[in-house]
Amino acid sequence: MAYAVFYLFTRLFSWRVMNPLMPEGVQTDLFLLAVFLGLLGFHDVTQRKHSILRNYPVIAHFRYLFEAVRPEIRQYLLEGDEESVPFSRAQRSLVYQRAKNLSADRPFGSILDVYAIGHEFIAHSLIPARAGSLESFRLVIGNAQCASPYSASIFNISAMSFGSLSPNAIRALNAGAKRGGFYHDTGEGGISPCHLENGGDLVWEIGSGYFGCRDENGRFDPARFVEQAALPGVKMIEIKLSQGAKPGHGGILPKEKITALIAGVRGVPMGRDCVSPPAHTAFRTPLQLLEFVRTLRELSRGKPVGFKLCIGRPAEFMAIAKAMLRTGIHPDFVVVDGAEGGTGAAPVEFSDHLGMPLREGLLLVHNTLVGAGLRERVKIGAAGKIISAFDMARTLALGADWVNSARGFLFALGCVQSQSCHTNKCPTGVATQDDQRQKALVVHDKSERVFRFHRNTLSSLAEMLAAAGLSHPSGLRPEHLVVRVSELEVQTYAQRYPFLTPGELAGGACAHPFYREMWDKADAGCF
Repeated sequence: MAYAVFYLFTRLFSWRVMNPLMPEGVQTDLFLLAVFLGLLGFHDVTQRKHSILRNYPVIAHFRYLFEAVRPEIRQYLLEGDEESVPFSRAQRSLVYQRAKNLSADRPFGSILDVYAIGHEFIAHSLIPARAGSLESFRLVIGNAQCASPYSASIFNISAMSFGSLSPNAIRALNAGAKRGGFYHDTGEGGISPCHLENGGDLVWEIGSGYFGCRDENGRFDPARFVEQAALPGVKMIEIKLSQGAKPGHGGILPKEKITALIAGVRGVPMGRDCVSPPAHTAFRTPLQLLEFVRTLRELSRGKPVGFKLCIGRPAEFMAIAKAMLRTGIHPDFVVVDGAEGGTGAAPVEFSDHLGMPLREGLLLVHNTLVGAGLRERVKIGAAGKIISAFDMARTLALGADWVNSARGFLFALGCVQSQSCHTNKCPTGVATQDDQRQKALVVHDKSERVFRFHRNTLSSLAEMLAAAGLSHPSGLRPEHLVVRVSELEVQTYAQRYPFLTPGELAGGACAHPFYREMWDKADAGCF
Protein backbone atom coordinates (compact mmCIF):
# COMPACT_ATOMS: atom_id res chain seq x y z
CA MET A 1 0.00 0.00 0.00
CA ALA A 2 2.88 2.31 0.73
CA TYR A 3 4.15 1.70 -2.82
CA ALA A 4 0.73 2.67 -4.16
CA VAL A 5 0.88 5.97 -2.32
CA PHE A 6 4.38 6.62 -3.63
CA TYR A 7 3.19 5.75 -7.14
CA LEU A 8 0.29 8.21 -6.80
CA PHE A 9 2.67 10.88 -5.60
CA THR A 10 5.06 10.41 -8.55
CA ARG A 11 2.23 10.31 -11.10
CA LEU A 12 0.73 13.55 -9.81
CA PHE A 13 4.15 15.15 -9.73
CA SER A 14 4.99 14.06 -13.29
CA TRP A 15 1.52 15.18 -14.45
CA ARG A 16 2.29 18.63 -13.14
CA VAL A 17 5.68 18.71 -14.90
CA MET A 18 4.69 17.05 -18.18
CA ASN A 19 1.50 19.05 -18.86
CA PRO A 20 2.65 22.58 -19.63
CA LEU A 21 -0.75 23.42 -21.17
CA MET A 22 -2.52 22.88 -17.86
CA PRO A 23 -3.47 26.17 -16.13
CA GLU A 24 -0.89 27.28 -13.58
CA GLY A 25 -3.37 27.32 -10.70
CA VAL A 26 -4.48 23.74 -11.34
CA GLN A 27 -0.84 22.60 -11.59
CA THR A 28 -0.05 24.18 -8.25
CA ASP A 29 -3.08 22.63 -6.57
CA LEU A 30 -2.24 19.17 -7.88
CA PHE A 31 1.36 19.54 -6.82
CA LEU A 32 0.37 20.55 -3.29
CA LEU A 33 -2.11 17.68 -3.13
CA ALA A 34 0.60 15.25 -4.21
CA VAL A 35 2.97 16.56 -1.55
CA PHE A 36 0.29 16.33 1.13
CA LEU A 37 -0.68 12.77 0.22
CA GLY A 38 2.95 11.73 0.12
CA LEU A 39 3.66 13.17 3.56
CA LEU A 40 0.46 11.68 4.95
CA GLY A 41 1.32 8.26 3.54
CA PHE A 42 4.85 8.46 4.99
CA HIS A 43 3.42 9.37 8.38
CA ASP A 44 0.90 6.52 8.26
CA VAL A 45 3.43 3.79 7.47
CA THR A 46 5.88 4.99 10.12
CA GLN A 47 3.49 5.63 13.03
CA ARG A 48 3.01 2.78 15.54
CA LYS A 49 -0.41 3.50 17.06
CA HIS A 50 -2.83 2.29 14.37
CA SER A 51 -2.19 -1.00 12.58
CA ILE A 52 -4.79 -0.31 9.90
CA LEU A 53 -3.01 2.90 8.88
CA ARG A 54 0.31 1.08 8.54
CA ASN A 55 -1.23 -1.46 6.18
CA TYR A 56 -3.52 0.95 4.33
CA PRO A 57 -1.95 4.42 4.43
CA VAL A 58 -4.05 7.39 3.37
CA ILE A 59 -7.22 5.49 2.40
CA ALA A 60 -7.65 4.12 5.94
CA HIS A 61 -8.47 7.66 7.05
CA PHE A 62 -11.75 7.33 5.21
CA ARG A 63 -12.63 4.49 7.58
CA TYR A 64 -12.22 6.80 10.57
CA LEU A 65 -14.18 9.55 8.81
CA PHE A 66 -17.12 7.26 8.06
CA GLU A 67 -17.05 5.91 11.61
CA ALA A 68 -17.21 9.47 12.97
CA VAL A 69 -20.22 10.48 10.88
CA ARG A 70 -22.00 7.10 11.02
CA PRO A 71 -24.57 8.18 13.69
CA GLU A 72 -25.56 11.24 11.67
CA ILE A 73 -25.78 9.30 8.39
CA ARG A 74 -27.91 6.65 10.03
CA GLN A 75 -30.16 9.14 11.83
CA TYR A 76 -30.81 11.42 8.88
CA LEU A 77 -30.63 9.06 5.89
CA LEU A 78 -31.10 5.41 6.87
CA GLU A 79 -33.10 5.26 10.11
CA GLY A 80 -36.63 3.82 9.95
CA ASP A 81 -39.53 5.80 11.40
CA GLU A 82 -40.04 3.35 14.26
CA GLU A 83 -36.41 2.55 15.10
CA SER A 84 -35.83 3.68 18.69
CA VAL A 85 -32.22 4.79 19.19
CA PRO A 86 -33.19 5.83 21.83
CA PHE A 87 -36.12 7.78 20.35
CA SER A 88 -37.52 7.00 16.94
CA ARG A 89 -37.89 9.50 14.15
CA ALA A 90 -41.67 9.21 14.53
CA GLN A 91 -41.44 10.17 18.21
CA ARG A 92 -39.17 13.12 17.54
CA SER A 93 -41.33 14.31 14.65
CA LEU A 94 -44.41 14.16 16.86
CA VAL A 95 -42.81 16.50 19.39
CA TYR A 96 -41.50 18.86 16.71
CA GLN A 97 -44.93 19.10 15.09
CA ARG A 98 -46.75 19.77 18.36
CA ALA A 99 -44.12 22.25 19.49
CA LYS A 100 -44.53 24.16 16.22
CA ASN A 101 -48.35 23.94 16.26
CA LEU A 102 -48.33 21.82 13.10
CA SER A 103 -50.76 19.01 12.42
CA ALA A 104 -49.55 15.65 13.70
CA ASP A 105 -52.28 13.75 11.83
CA ARG A 106 -51.16 10.78 9.73
CA PRO A 107 -52.75 9.62 6.45
CA PHE A 108 -53.28 6.07 5.17
CA GLY A 109 -53.45 4.27 8.51
CA SER A 110 -50.98 3.13 11.14
CA ILE A 111 -47.46 2.09 10.22
CA LEU A 112 -47.34 -0.14 13.31
CA ASP A 113 -47.90 -3.87 13.18
CA VAL A 114 -51.01 -4.14 15.33
CA TYR A 115 -50.60 -7.93 15.49
CA ALA A 116 -47.07 -7.78 16.88
CA ILE A 117 -46.64 -9.12 20.41
CA GLY A 118 -46.44 -6.18 22.76
CA HIS A 119 -48.64 -3.86 20.70
CA GLU A 120 -50.81 -1.76 23.02
CA PHE A 121 -53.99 0.21 22.62
CA ILE A 122 -56.80 1.84 24.59
CA ALA A 123 -60.20 0.17 24.75
CA HIS A 124 -62.56 2.87 23.50
CA SER A 125 -66.21 3.29 24.41
CA LEU A 126 -69.22 3.18 22.12
CA ILE A 127 -70.48 6.20 24.04
CA PRO A 128 -67.60 8.71 23.97
CA ALA A 129 -67.51 11.44 26.58
CA ARG A 130 -67.06 15.15 26.03
CA ALA A 131 -63.37 16.06 26.14
CA GLY A 132 -62.41 17.47 29.52
CA SER A 133 -61.09 20.98 30.08
CA LEU A 134 -57.28 21.09 30.05
CA GLU A 135 -57.37 23.46 33.00
CA SER A 136 -58.88 20.64 35.04
CA PHE A 137 -56.01 18.26 34.27
CA ARG A 138 -54.37 19.00 37.60
CA LEU A 139 -53.99 17.44 41.02
CA VAL A 140 -53.22 18.68 44.52
CA ILE A 141 -49.97 17.36 46.00
CA GLY A 142 -49.68 17.54 49.77
CA ASN A 143 -51.16 15.36 52.50
CA ALA A 144 -52.45 16.29 55.97
CA GLN A 145 -48.87 16.83 57.21
CA CYS A 146 -48.22 19.48 54.55
CA ALA A 147 -49.11 23.11 55.28
CA SER A 148 -48.79 24.40 51.71
CA PRO A 149 -50.16 21.90 49.16
CA TYR A 150 -49.37 22.53 45.52
CA SER A 151 -51.73 22.28 42.55
CA ALA A 152 -49.69 20.62 39.79
CA SER A 153 -50.34 19.86 36.14
CA ILE A 154 -50.44 16.17 35.29
CA PHE A 155 -47.63 16.81 32.74
CA ASN A 156 -44.41 18.56 33.78
CA ILE A 157 -40.73 19.06 32.97
CA SER A 158 -38.61 16.33 34.53
CA ALA A 159 -35.30 16.89 36.33
CA MET A 160 -32.51 18.36 34.17
CA SER A 161 -29.75 20.30 35.88
CA PHE A 162 -28.33 23.72 35.16
CA GLY A 163 -24.86 22.77 34.01
CA SER A 164 -26.05 19.83 32.02
CA LEU A 165 -28.33 22.26 30.17
CA SER A 166 -27.33 25.70 28.97
CA PRO A 167 -28.58 28.91 30.61
CA ASN A 168 -30.77 29.65 27.57
CA ALA A 169 -32.29 26.18 27.69
CA ILE A 170 -33.15 26.66 31.38
CA ARG A 171 -34.67 30.07 30.64
CA ALA A 172 -36.78 28.72 27.77
CA LEU A 173 -38.04 25.72 29.76
CA ASN A 174 -38.98 27.89 32.72
CA ALA A 175 -40.68 30.54 30.59
CA GLY A 176 -42.70 27.83 28.83
CA ALA A 177 -43.67 26.33 32.19
CA LYS A 178 -44.75 29.75 33.44
CA ARG A 179 -47.03 30.32 30.47
CA GLY A 180 -48.48 26.80 30.53
CA GLY A 181 -48.98 26.55 34.30
CA PHE A 182 -46.84 23.46 34.84
CA TYR A 183 -43.73 22.90 36.91
CA HIS A 184 -40.06 22.80 36.05
CA ASP A 185 -37.89 20.36 38.05
CA THR A 186 -34.46 21.91 38.66
CA GLY A 187 -32.51 18.66 38.63
CA GLU A 188 -29.86 18.17 41.29
CA GLY A 189 -27.66 21.04 40.04
CA GLY A 190 -29.33 23.62 42.25
CA ILE A 191 -31.40 26.75 41.66
CA SER A 192 -29.65 29.14 39.29
CA PRO A 193 -30.53 32.75 38.43
CA CYS A 194 -31.77 31.38 35.07
CA HIS A 195 -34.45 29.38 36.91
CA LEU A 196 -35.79 32.53 38.53
CA GLU A 197 -35.85 35.01 35.64
CA ASN A 198 -39.26 34.06 34.21
CA GLY A 199 -41.19 33.05 37.33
CA GLY A 200 -42.14 29.48 36.42
CA ASP A 201 -42.99 27.05 39.23
CA LEU A 202 -39.99 25.06 40.45
CA VAL A 203 -39.57 21.68 42.08
CA TRP A 204 -36.20 21.86 43.81
CA GLU A 205 -34.39 18.54 43.53
CA ILE A 206 -31.80 17.82 46.21
CA GLY A 207 -29.32 15.08 45.38
CA SER A 208 -26.48 13.54 47.33
CA GLY A 209 -24.23 16.50 46.46
CA TYR A 210 -26.67 18.92 48.21
CA PHE A 211 -25.95 21.57 45.58
CA GLY A 212 -27.41 24.86 46.72
CA CYS A 213 -27.66 23.69 50.33
CA ARG A 214 -24.21 22.25 51.13
CA ASP A 215 -21.50 23.29 53.53
CA GLU A 216 -17.79 23.49 52.74
CA ASN A 217 -17.49 19.73 53.31
CA GLY A 218 -20.28 18.84 50.92
CA ARG A 219 -22.80 17.97 53.63
CA PHE A 220 -26.35 19.23 54.05
CA ASP A 221 -26.52 22.79 55.40
CA PRO A 222 -29.93 23.62 57.00
CA ALA A 223 -29.30 27.38 56.90
CA ARG A 224 -28.62 27.42 53.17
CA PHE A 225 -31.60 25.15 52.59
CA VAL A 226 -33.94 27.55 54.42
CA GLU A 227 -32.69 30.43 52.28
CA GLN A 228 -33.37 28.62 49.01
CA ALA A 229 -36.59 26.87 50.06
CA ALA A 230 -38.11 30.22 51.01
CA LEU A 231 -37.99 31.41 47.39
CA PRO A 232 -41.59 31.93 46.21
CA GLY A 233 -40.92 30.05 42.99
CA VAL A 234 -40.03 26.86 44.85
CA LYS A 235 -43.29 24.93 45.19
CA MET A 236 -42.05 21.47 46.23
CA ILE A 237 -38.87 19.77 47.49
CA GLU A 238 -37.72 16.49 45.91
CA ILE A 239 -35.00 14.31 47.47
CA LYS A 240 -33.20 12.38 44.73
CA LEU A 241 -32.33 8.89 45.96
CA SER A 242 -31.41 7.61 42.51
CA GLN A 243 -32.10 8.30 38.86
CA GLY A 244 -32.98 6.09 35.95
CA ALA A 245 -29.89 6.72 33.81
CA LYS A 246 -27.41 5.71 36.49
CA PRO A 247 -29.02 4.30 39.64
CA GLY A 248 -26.48 3.78 42.41
CA HIS A 249 -24.11 6.27 40.75
CA GLY A 250 -23.72 9.95 41.53
CA GLY A 251 -24.51 12.65 39.00
CA ILE A 252 -21.73 13.59 36.57
CA LEU A 253 -20.94 17.05 35.19
CA PRO A 254 -17.75 17.03 33.08
CA LYS A 255 -15.25 19.77 33.95
CA GLU A 256 -15.50 21.13 30.40
CA LYS A 257 -19.05 22.28 31.17
CA ILE A 258 -18.37 23.93 34.55
CA THR A 259 -18.40 27.71 34.31
CA ALA A 260 -17.90 30.24 37.09
CA LEU A 261 -21.68 30.63 37.42
CA ILE A 262 -22.26 26.88 37.66
CA ALA A 263 -19.47 26.53 40.23
CA GLY A 264 -21.06 29.32 42.27
CA VAL A 265 -24.55 27.83 42.12
CA ARG A 266 -23.34 24.35 43.06
CA GLY A 267 -20.65 25.43 45.49
CA VAL A 268 -17.94 23.39 43.77
CA PRO A 269 -14.49 24.25 42.34
CA MET A 270 -13.79 24.67 38.64
CA GLY A 271 -11.25 22.61 36.74
CA ARG A 272 -12.38 19.10 37.67
CA ASP A 273 -15.41 16.89 37.06
CA CYS A 274 -18.31 17.44 39.44
CA VAL A 275 -19.38 13.97 40.61
CA SER A 276 -22.05 13.57 43.28
CA PRO A 277 -21.53 10.84 45.89
CA PRO A 278 -23.52 7.66 45.19
CA ALA A 279 -25.33 7.89 48.55
CA HIS A 280 -26.66 10.61 50.85
CA THR A 281 -24.82 11.56 54.04
CA ALA A 282 -27.90 13.07 55.73
CA PHE A 283 -29.49 9.63 56.20
CA ARG A 284 -28.60 5.95 55.86
CA THR A 285 -31.78 4.05 56.77
CA PRO A 286 -35.48 4.22 55.83
CA LEU A 287 -36.31 5.66 59.25
CA GLN A 288 -33.64 8.36 58.86
CA LEU A 289 -34.92 9.15 55.37
CA LEU A 290 -38.38 9.90 56.75
CA GLU A 291 -36.90 12.00 59.54
CA PHE A 292 -35.09 13.97 56.81
CA VAL A 293 -38.41 14.39 54.98
CA ARG A 294 -39.94 15.80 58.16
CA THR A 295 -36.96 18.12 58.68
CA LEU A 296 -37.18 19.53 55.15
CA ARG A 297 -40.93 20.01 55.51
CA GLU A 298 -40.41 21.98 58.71
CA LEU A 299 -37.51 24.03 57.33
CA SER A 300 -39.50 24.89 54.19
CA ARG A 301 -42.50 25.95 56.28
CA GLY A 302 -44.75 23.18 55.14
CA LYS A 303 -44.06 22.87 51.43
CA PRO A 304 -44.67 19.41 49.93
CA VAL A 305 -41.64 17.12 50.31
CA GLY A 306 -41.10 13.78 48.59
CA PHE A 307 -38.42 11.73 46.96
CA LYS A 308 -37.46 10.36 43.55
CA LEU A 309 -35.93 6.96 42.88
CA CYS A 310 -35.34 4.27 40.31
CA ILE A 311 -36.43 0.97 41.82
CA GLY A 312 -33.71 -1.61 42.37
CA ARG A 313 -34.33 -4.12 45.15
CA PRO A 314 -38.09 -4.28 45.81
CA ALA A 315 -37.66 -4.95 49.53
CA GLU A 316 -35.80 -1.64 49.96
CA PHE A 317 -38.78 0.41 48.83
CA MET A 318 -41.05 -1.75 50.97
CA ALA A 319 -38.72 -0.94 53.89
CA ILE A 320 -39.52 2.74 53.31
CA ALA A 321 -43.23 1.93 53.38
CA LYS A 322 -42.76 0.05 56.66
CA ALA A 323 -40.89 3.06 58.04
CA MET A 324 -43.88 5.25 57.09
CA LEU A 325 -46.14 2.97 59.10
CA ARG A 326 -43.79 2.91 62.08
CA THR A 327 -43.08 6.66 62.26
CA GLY A 328 -46.36 8.04 60.97
CA ILE A 329 -44.32 10.33 58.66
CA HIS A 330 -45.76 10.34 55.15
CA PRO A 331 -43.92 11.98 52.25
CA ASP A 332 -46.25 13.98 50.07
CA PHE A 333 -45.14 12.24 46.90
CA VAL A 334 -42.86 9.66 45.30
CA VAL A 335 -41.52 10.07 41.77
CA VAL A 336 -40.63 6.81 40.04
CA ASP A 337 -37.83 7.15 37.49
CA GLY A 338 -37.58 4.37 34.94
CA ALA A 339 -34.23 2.86 33.99
CA GLU A 340 -34.90 3.97 30.40
CA GLY A 341 -34.60 7.62 31.48
CA GLY A 342 -31.56 9.87 31.28
CA THR A 343 -30.46 13.12 29.66
CA GLY A 344 -26.86 13.55 30.83
CA ALA A 345 -23.66 11.54 30.99
CA ALA A 346 -23.76 8.01 32.40
CA PRO A 347 -21.57 4.90 32.16
CA VAL A 348 -22.86 2.62 29.39
CA GLU A 349 -23.30 -0.38 31.67
CA PHE A 350 -25.38 1.69 34.09
CA SER A 351 -27.64 3.01 31.34
CA ASP A 352 -28.13 -0.42 29.80
CA HIS A 353 -28.13 -2.87 32.68
CA LEU A 354 -28.99 -1.26 36.01
CA GLY A 355 -32.34 -0.31 37.44
CA MET A 356 -35.93 -1.35 36.92
CA PRO A 357 -37.82 -0.05 33.85
CA LEU A 358 -40.65 2.39 34.51
CA ARG A 359 -43.63 0.06 34.19
CA GLU A 360 -42.35 -2.52 36.64
CA GLY A 361 -41.02 0.12 39.03
CA LEU A 362 -44.23 2.13 38.97
CA LEU A 363 -46.35 -0.95 39.51
CA LEU A 364 -44.23 -1.99 42.49
CA VAL A 365 -44.46 1.44 44.14
CA HIS A 366 -48.20 1.72 43.52
CA ASN A 367 -48.93 -1.79 44.81
CA THR A 368 -46.70 -1.36 47.86
CA LEU A 369 -48.41 1.87 48.90
CA VAL A 370 -51.85 0.37 48.24
CA GLY A 371 -51.00 -2.82 50.12
CA ALA A 372 -49.60 -0.84 53.04
CA GLY A 373 -52.74 1.32 53.23
CA LEU A 374 -50.76 4.47 52.35
CA ARG A 375 -51.80 5.22 48.79
CA GLU A 376 -54.33 7.92 49.68
CA ARG A 377 -51.63 9.87 51.55
CA VAL A 378 -48.82 9.63 49.00
CA LYS A 379 -49.11 10.81 45.39
CA ILE A 380 -47.04 9.14 42.65
CA GLY A 381 -45.28 10.80 39.74
CA ALA A 382 -43.52 8.90 36.96
CA ALA A 383 -40.83 9.60 34.36
CA GLY A 384 -39.19 7.53 31.64
CA LYS A 385 -39.41 8.03 27.84
CA ILE A 386 -42.82 9.72 28.01
CA ILE A 387 -43.44 11.57 24.77
CA SER A 388 -47.00 11.10 23.54
CA ALA A 389 -50.48 11.23 25.01
CA PHE A 390 -50.61 7.43 24.81
CA ASP A 391 -47.39 7.21 26.85
CA MET A 392 -49.13 9.35 29.46
CA ALA A 393 -52.32 7.27 29.42
CA ARG A 394 -50.40 4.01 29.80
CA THR A 395 -48.44 5.38 32.77
CA LEU A 396 -51.48 6.82 34.49
CA ALA A 397 -53.36 3.53 34.06
CA LEU A 398 -50.56 1.71 35.87
CA GLY A 399 -50.97 3.87 38.96
CA ALA A 400 -49.26 7.24 38.44
CA ASP A 401 -51.06 10.44 39.42
CA TRP A 402 -48.97 12.57 37.07
CA VAL A 403 -46.06 12.22 34.64
CA ASN A 404 -42.85 14.10 33.90
CA SER A 405 -40.87 14.26 30.67
CA ALA A 406 -37.28 15.35 30.17
CA ARG A 407 -36.26 14.47 26.62
CA GLY A 408 -39.69 15.31 25.26
CA PHE A 409 -39.20 18.91 26.33
CA LEU A 410 -35.62 18.83 25.03
CA PHE A 411 -37.00 17.95 21.59
CA ALA A 412 -39.41 20.86 21.97
CA LEU A 413 -36.35 23.09 22.51
CA GLY A 414 -34.91 21.84 19.23
CA CYS A 415 -32.76 18.89 20.38
CA VAL A 416 -31.89 16.66 17.39
CA GLN A 417 -30.67 13.67 19.43
CA SER A 418 -27.04 14.16 18.43
CA GLN A 419 -26.10 12.39 21.69
CA SER A 420 -23.29 14.85 22.38
CA CYS A 421 -24.77 16.15 25.64
CA HIS A 422 -21.66 15.34 27.68
CA THR A 423 -19.13 16.84 25.23
CA ASN A 424 -20.10 20.52 25.55
CA LYS A 425 -20.57 20.52 21.76
CA CYS A 426 -24.35 20.27 21.50
CA PRO A 427 -25.19 21.54 17.99
CA THR A 428 -28.48 23.15 19.03
CA GLY A 429 -27.28 25.04 22.13
CA VAL A 430 -29.42 22.95 24.49
CA ALA A 431 -26.81 20.96 26.41
CA THR A 432 -23.70 23.13 26.27
CA GLN A 433 -22.03 25.93 28.17
CA ASP A 434 -20.27 27.23 25.06
CA ASP A 435 -21.34 30.86 24.64
CA GLN A 436 -21.43 30.75 20.85
CA ARG A 437 -23.34 27.50 20.61
CA GLN A 438 -26.02 28.44 23.11
CA LYS A 439 -26.69 31.74 21.34
CA ALA A 440 -28.39 29.65 18.65
CA LEU A 441 -31.18 28.91 21.15
CA VAL A 442 -33.56 31.89 21.10
CA VAL A 443 -35.35 31.88 24.44
CA HIS A 444 -38.63 33.50 23.39
CA ASP A 445 -39.12 31.22 20.38
CA LYS A 446 -38.21 28.01 22.21
CA SER A 447 -40.30 28.86 25.27
CA GLU A 448 -43.32 29.11 22.96
CA ARG A 449 -42.51 25.66 21.63
CA VAL A 450 -42.26 24.26 25.15
CA PHE A 451 -45.66 25.72 25.96
CA ARG A 452 -47.26 24.42 22.75
CA PHE A 453 -45.82 20.91 23.14
CA HIS A 454 -47.30 20.71 26.63
CA ARG A 455 -50.70 22.04 25.63
CA ASN A 456 -51.05 20.07 22.40
CA THR A 457 -50.05 16.83 24.13
CA LEU A 458 -52.66 17.39 26.82
CA SER A 459 -55.22 18.17 24.12
CA SER A 460 -54.44 14.86 22.45
CA LEU A 461 -54.77 13.09 25.82
CA ALA A 462 -58.15 14.72 26.38
CA GLU A 463 -59.35 13.43 22.99
CA MET A 464 -58.09 9.90 23.69
CA LEU A 465 -59.76 9.87 27.09
CA ALA A 466 -63.02 11.11 25.59
CA ALA A 467 -62.93 8.24 23.09
CA ALA A 468 -62.61 5.88 26.06
CA GLY A 469 -65.64 7.48 27.70
CA LEU A 470 -63.59 9.50 30.23
CA SER A 471 -63.47 13.22 30.88
CA HIS A 472 -60.51 13.29 33.28
CA PRO A 473 -57.19 11.37 33.52
CA SER A 474 -58.00 10.28 37.07
CA GLY A 475 -60.62 7.96 35.59
CA LEU A 476 -58.06 5.81 33.78
CA ARG A 477 -57.90 2.25 35.11
CA PRO A 478 -55.85 -0.85 34.16
CA GLU A 479 -58.84 -2.29 32.30
CA HIS A 480 -58.71 0.61 29.81
CA LEU A 481 -55.30 -0.47 28.45
CA VAL A 482 -54.90 -3.57 26.29
CA VAL A 483 -51.72 -5.38 25.21
CA ARG A 484 -51.20 -8.20 22.70
CA VAL A 485 -49.53 -11.14 24.46
CA SER A 486 -49.56 -13.62 21.56
CA GLU A 487 -50.74 -13.91 17.98
CA LEU A 488 -54.13 -15.10 19.23
CA GLU A 489 -54.61 -13.28 22.54
CA VAL A 490 -54.81 -9.81 24.02
CA GLN A 491 -55.15 -8.90 27.71
CA THR A 492 -56.05 -5.78 29.62
CA TYR A 493 -53.53 -4.44 32.10
CA ALA A 494 -55.91 -5.60 34.83
CA GLN A 495 -55.52 -9.17 33.56
CA ARG A 496 -51.80 -8.98 32.82
CA TYR A 497 -50.47 -7.31 35.96
CA PRO A 498 -51.12 -8.01 39.65
CA PHE A 499 -52.90 -5.25 41.58
CA LEU A 500 -53.12 -5.37 45.38
CA THR A 501 -56.10 -4.33 47.48
CA PRO A 502 -55.86 -1.63 50.18
CA GLY A 503 -54.12 -2.83 53.34
CA GLU A 504 -53.37 -6.28 51.90
CA LEU A 505 -49.67 -6.17 52.80
CA ALA A 506 -49.93 -4.48 56.17
CA GLY A 507 -52.74 -6.82 57.20
CA GLY A 508 -50.61 -9.89 56.55
CA ALA A 509 -53.08 -11.43 54.10
CA CYS A 510 -51.33 -10.77 50.78
CA ALA A 511 -52.35 -13.29 48.13
CA HIS A 512 -49.39 -12.55 45.81
CA PRO A 513 -46.30 -14.64 46.69
CA PHE A 514 -43.76 -12.15 45.33
CA TYR A 515 -45.16 -9.17 47.24
CA ARG A 516 -45.59 -11.23 50.38
CA GLU A 517 -41.99 -12.47 50.23
CA MET A 518 -40.52 -9.01 49.61
CA TRP A 519 -42.66 -7.47 52.38
CA ASP A 520 -41.42 -10.07 54.84
CA LYS A 521 -37.80 -9.29 53.89
CA ALA A 522 -38.21 -5.52 54.27
CA ASP A 523 -36.76 -3.91 57.39
CA ALA A 524 -37.61 -0.32 58.32
CA GLY A 525 -34.30 -0.11 60.18
CA CYS A 526 -32.02 -0.65 57.19
CA PHE A 527 -31.91 -0.72 53.41
